[in-house]
Amino acid sequence: MSRILSPSQTDLEELVLASFSQEVNALKPGNVSRYSDGHEMTVQDFMSSAEQVSPLLCNRTLSLGERVLLSVEKTIAAVNCNTNLGMILLFAPIVMAAEQASGDNNTNSREKLEIVLKNSTLNDAQMIFEAIRKANPGGLGHSDQFDVHLDPQCSLLAAMEAAKERDNIAKQYVTSFSDIFTLGLDSLRGFTERWNGVEWAIVACYLNFLSTQTDSHIGRKFGNKLAEQVKTRAKKVFDLFKNNKNPEDAFPILLEFDRELKSENINPGTTADLTAASILVFMLGEKFAGGQLNVV
Repeated sequence: MSRILSPSQTDLEELVLASFSQEVNALKPGNVSRYSDGHEMTVQDFMSSAEQVSPLLCNRTLSLGERVLLSVEKTIAAVNCNTNLGMILLFAPIVMAAEQASGDNNTNSREKLEIVLKNSTLNDAQMIFEAIRKANPGGLGHSDQFDVHLDPQCSLLAAMEAAKERDNIAKQYVTSFSDIFTLGLDSLRGFTERWNGVEWAIVACYLNFLSTQTDSHIGRKFGNKLAEQVKTRAKKVFDLFKNNKNPEDAFPILLEFDRELKSENINPGTTADLTAASILVFMLGEKFAGGQLNVV
């Protein structure tokens, strides 16, 4: 088992900012990227908000709820829109787990993540609900149980458990980020090795998520039927993309899919969030565990 080296706050801030940057630079059909803006947002919006929130996400004096709420408030103040709620929700516990895993060569990173989540408090839940209300993601509705428009009177994990069937970010909280540590991380490792670079591996990771899971953001805004249709279309694109010896040959296919989605204002935002979190876990493993995060 590889020893997990001790990350400083500066180390973590650099990796968090790099993860935000890598995500927005990659060509992810339907999402903002350096190849195409969209949904009334730009690459600069994403990078400006990333620069604002990275220090907060890595501030060891802050609780989980404080990191999330203060990051959302900073984002709104900086760019006046929601560029990163899902990424903030996923990044904060990952960073806290990395902080706790420092120098520990016996306990794996997912166990540390489980501890972070299980130790979350009612106050964390209340602040995260407030952050979600302030970010006001598209399609945010009401729920009979643990309605986000009301202050929760339950644990954070209980609220996430109730939402896991309709929200893939909530699902990560109650499965120890299973999709990220399996599908996401496996995609990044495999395609980075295959193509000798991470940018196209990020595209593959994104398409793998989009072709195997209905995107929660699409489902909330447009309904599950359309989300399933996007998943089916993504599978065809992913099959074509991954069969290329040179991923750049897939540019026309990817750009066509990007135009299709954006012309209908369809934004697979949750898929981008899961991809970004996978990038962060991947980069943590590369830097602090010799490229061998122990994730099983």
